[in-house]
Amino acid sequence: MANANTSISRMPNPGEFVPELADISAALFRATGNRSVPRSTMSLVHLRAGQIVNNTYLTILNTGFLRKAGVPEEQITSVASWQDSPYFDAAERAALALVEATLQPSAPGKERVPDELYAEAAKHYDNKALATLTIAIGQINFFIALAVIGKPQPVESLGAQQWD
Repeated sequence: MANANTSISRMPNPGEFVPELADISAALFRATGNRSVPRSTMSLVHLRAGQIVNNTYLTILNTGFLRKAGVPEEQITSVASWQDSPYFDAAERAALALVEATLQPSAPGKERVPDELYAEAAKHYDNKALATLTIAIGQINFFIALAVIGKPQPVESLGAQQWD
């Protein structure tokens, strides 16, 4: 990890220049905080998104959230290989498949989220939970742009100093 004298951020805190960012962030956290989807599942999804886009900030932050929530280390460390890991239940697998389908390009002529994948997710999540999970995937997509362009300091909690 970078020491206190080494900056790796490319930009200062964007919230200082666009204060509405705090309102957007708070609204997204409220929308996904309705408890219809376990917070740990959303953090697993967000961790997988960070891995897909190769972003250290997002992977460290969401790993920290998962550890703080008491998620077993075996599950956290096997998110990148969730397809053949024994540490995920069917609902978590459906959520991870959704984030992968959303973030990765589809084969030519194929939908990113085919009907079969949606149907599988719908087996495990009711309408409210599926809408919440979809918003959580949108939430991480919103933060991906800030993370990959701005390159904030890798931190394990949102309370830590992220921006120079």
